[in-house]
Amino acid sequence: MAFHTVYAVIPLFLYELGAPSGIAVSVGGLFSFLIAAPQLISAILWRNIRNLKLAVLFVHTLVWVPLFIMGFIFTFFSPSGTSSWTFYLFLFVFYGLGLGVVIPVWVDFLSAVTLRRARGTFFGLSFALGGFGSFLGGILLRYLLKSDMPFPQNFGVGFFIFCFSTIIATVVYIGYRVNENHPKRNPLLLKEFLALAKTIINDHKNFQKYILSRIFCCAHLPAVSLYPVYCQQKLGFDISEAGTFTMINVIASGCASYFTGKMGQRFGYKSGMVFFCLSHFLAVLLAIFSQNIVWVYAIFLCIGMANGAFMPAAMNMVYDFSGDKNNKLYMALIDSILAPFVLFFIFLTSILTEWGYLLTALSGIGVSLLIGLLILILFVKDPGLFPKFNADT
Repeated sequence: MAFHTVYAVIPLFLYELGAPSGIAVSVGGLFSFLIAAPQLISAILWRNIRNLKLAVLFVHTLVWVPLFIMGFIFTFFSPSGTSSWTFYLFLFVFYGLGLGVVIPVWVDFLSAVTLRRARGTFFGLSFALGGFGSFLGGILLRYLLKSDMPFPQNFGVGFFIFCFSTIIATVVYIGYRVNENHPKRNPLLLKEFLALAKTIINDHKNFQKYILSRIFCCAHLPAVSLYPVYCQQKLGFDISEAGTFTMINVIASGCASYFTGKMGQRFGYKSGMVFFCLSHFLAVLLAIFSQNIVWVYAIFLCIGMANGAFMPAAMNMVYDFSGDKNNKLYMALIDSILAPFVLFFIFLTSILTEWGYLLTALSGIGVSLLIGLLILILFVKDPGLFPKFNADT
């Protein structure tokens, strides 16, 4: 993952290829939108999965193909000019959409191979180990970017490494054992599935408040790509610093994943979501007041802590909201509802960036994050600690 991070590597990659600033700072938000866009359709198509292992392997091929093409083209042909970054974005779109198809299936698969009481530790430890792997990747990334290998061939090699690492990681899923006690539901007709989605949206009040907080907090998505470009323009650091940013980020992410998972099992996973929002808010403040490269390191430390807290907390919040009954649907509903708001934040941030109002964009993102944080703290009940506030779906 270190070779294809939307918060450090890809914005600087696009910027070096000559893409407009508005495009470079938008990839983080665009990535989240692309992931969200197909999830409801994916949940519908895969609503009656019979073989989870086979399904999770099959859908991952949608991710491998664009990654392989990225690596092949930029390693062996080293394109330049407008065609280079437009071609990359074309593949990036398919990569993001592919992940969007994967996620509902992946969520169901992880629910079936983990025990409810141990999920906090499982997710925390899994993402922490992933962070360690990304740390090693960050070291290799920094070496590639500081080597004599010309741009963009150095990035192409990184894309190749990421592609083959993803293939190996996916094949490992074959060794997972599906929990025989995992709740099984009768096959749903399309109209029954859509009726269930409507019931969840209309009747699950606590879930509604959670989504409202996430709407304001999704302002961080364009911000993660804005930071490296904004700070590079402001401070003028070398592009090889992307490797350092990645290493700092993944160390923080791994530590935060582990402790958030453990903390969530004891105090509820809402605590991890609060930590996620607060860390992103601190990153905005650091970016606004940044004075030197050390401040930028601190920004990526905060982003890493936020990323690390998010996955174990958000995943387990979905399982708690659904009661392990409709995991795919709850995950798809969250991301599908957030998608148009992500687009709004992307568009607004891109326009402000192109007009030169980067500081205004950051300030607006900070205000939105603060509102989302307050809604989460004051109005959302932790679904694991207060199951009576969950809808019976």
